[in-house]
Amino acid sequence: MALHTTLHLHNTTDGNAEAYARWFDGAHAGALMHLRGFKSAERFEIDPVQMIPDQAQPWHYMSVYDFDLPTPAIDLPALGPLIADARDAGLIADDDTERLYTFRLYGDWKGSPNWQRDKPLSGVSILIGNYIAGRFDEYDTWYENVHSVEVANVPGHVAMKRGGLSDVQVEPRRYCPGDQLVMTAQQTDDLPFTIGDFVARALGHSPSGIAMEPRSSAGSLARTVHYFRKISGTEFWPGGIAYAGDLSVYPGKG
Repeated sequence: MALHTTLHLHNTTDGNAEAYARWFDGAHAGALMHLRGFKSAERFEIDPVQMIPDQAQPWHYMSVYDFDLPTPAIDLPALGPLIADARDAGLIADDDTERLYTFRLYGDWKGSPNWQRDKPLSGVSILIGNYIAGRFDEYDTWYENVHSVEVANVPGHVAMKRGGLSDVQVEPRRYCPGDQLVMTAQQTDDLPFTIGDFVARALGHSPSGIAMEPRSSAGSLARTVHYFRKISGTEFWPGGIAYAGDLSVYPGKG
């Protein structure tokens, strides 16, 4: 068995956002239950707050499908026709932005003490990136042992999982700008604060006094970062900022 995550990045056609949501939670959810290895599916909407404000955010929505697949080459393509139902019904915009990317995960969520596991996530961010050729081992070690711990301990960040682009992709297959996925989970109702302290820790001037290690030169700067908020299901983050540390060191957060 192998953990895989498929990202469906897309826009809906004008006036059909609610129809797409009904399809996703209804007929689509029922059909997914018949797929071998299917674990879960959630929908997200692009957040107006982004870490890199001038970076293009071409998708308004993202669906995340998680699988534990016995035979990816056989099982994974079965997702394609199910998503095609929405495309054929005119619910997905034909604007050349739709993307389906599948990543084979290196492991499941790696959580920090911040994570309130009995509560849902408020959102997730995805980084689609690359490593410097010939330096994957260095890149992987830095992420696994250093950076994943740093990122998941930022107030409002609670967990991370990573993967590499799978050999098996769901059609229609389109160019992917990176072969590495970094997905970070959030539990926060103040994303500007969470992103702000992430940046402050990276630069070494967070009020917490915590500074991140220098970024590994094995990680390429050719990457895109996208923050999404959760919009599916019946349970949502109840509010506050998940943090196992002392929020009182931050002005106005004590």
